[in-house]
Amino acid sequence: QLEEALSFCKTTLENNLKENVNLVRVSAPLFVTRASGFNDNLNGVERPATFEPRDFPGTHLEVPFSLAKWKRWALHYYGVEAGKGIVTDFRGLRCDDDVDFTHSLYVDQFDWEKHIAAEDRNIDYLKATVKAIYKALYDTEQAVCKKFGIDAYLPEELTFATSDDMIKEHPTATPKERENILCEKHKAVFFIGIGGMKPDGQLRHDGRAPDYDDWITERPDGGHGLNGDLLLWNPVLKQSFEISSMGIRVNPEVLLKQLDLCGVNERKEFVWHKMLLDGTLPQTIGGGIGQSRTCQYLLRACHIGEVQHGWYNPKEVEILKKDGIQLLGLGEFDADPSAKSS
Repeated sequence: QLEEALSFCKTTLENNLKENVNLVRVSAPLFVTRASGFNDNLNGVERPATFEPRDFPGTHLEVPFSLAKWKRWALHYYGVEAGKGIVTDFRGLRCDDDVDFTHSLYVDQFDWEKHIAAEDRNIDYLKATVKAIYKALYDTEQAVCKKFGIDAYLPEELTFATSDDMIKEHPTATPKERENILCEKHKAVFFIGIGGMKPDGQLRHDGRAPDYDDWITERPDGGHGLNGDLLLWNPVLKQSFEISSMGIRVNPEVLLKQLDLCGVNERKEFVWHKMLLDGTLPQTIGGGIGQSRTCQYLLRACHIGEVQHGWYNPKEVEILKKDGIQLLGLGEFDADPSAKSS
C-alpha cells in the first residue's frame, strides 16, 4: 500500500502541475560536464558527486544538484515558446546535505522551467505562478486524503510574506524561527526574497547561487528579490517544512551583478553563462518541488526515509526502529556486506 500511495502522490502532483502551469514532461540528464557550467552551484560550497569516464581521463562529469541551469538550456534546445514550459523527473545526489528527518543525500524532485516574456519579470507574475503551483499541491492533498483516509490540512488560500518584512518584525529571530512563526500561523506560506545580504553583512535569509534566481531586483514594496520558498506547517514535526524553491531567473544584467557580488566573475567563461549573456537562452521562471518531501508531508511521515530509499545515520535508524518506525530498505543487515571486501 505504501508504494501505491507514493506512486499516486507523485503522479497526481505531476499531472496537476502540467495542467496548472502549462508544462510538458521531458527526460533529464543524470550527469553534466563540469566545464559546461550547467550544474547548479547551490550555495557555492557543496561538493558534487564527480567521476571520470574510463576511456576519457581528465573529463570531469558531475551528478547535478538540480537542473536549474540545464532546464533553461532545454527550453532553448526544444524551442519552447513563451507561456509554455517543461517538467522533469529529476534524480540527483547532494553529498554535503544534512542527513536528518527531512533531508537526504538523494534528491528527487519535479524540476520545472517556463519560458516567459521579458515584461513578465515582475512580482505579480511570480505570485500568479506560485498560486498555480500551490493549487496543484492543494488538489493533490485533497485527492490523496480522499483515497487513503487521511485528514486534509492545507488551507485553500496561500499566504505571501517577505524576508525583508519578517526581519523588521523579528530582528533577533533566526531564519528558521521566522519561518516557524509564519507557518504555524498561516499553515502555507510563500516566503519571498531568498539570497543576498543584510546591511550587517549576514545572509538575509538563506543562500542562493548567483546564476539562476534573481535575488537583487527591487520590488514595488521596497524589498529585493523575485524568488522564494514554498513553506508548509508540518503537523507531525511541528515545524516549517520547505516543499519548493522557485523564482524568476536572472537576465544578463542581473547575472553580471550577482556574479560580481559573489566574487565569481570567472563563471562568465562557462558555456552556459556565455549563452545567457549573448541572449541565446530565453527569459524564464522555474523551480524544484521535492517529490519525497511532498510524499512525507502528504502521508504524514515523520522521517523522509519512510518514503525514500536512502542512507541515514545508523544510530538514528536504530532509535527509530525501537519506536516502530521502519525506514525503507534499511535494517536488513547487521553490517554492510561489502565493508570488509578487498
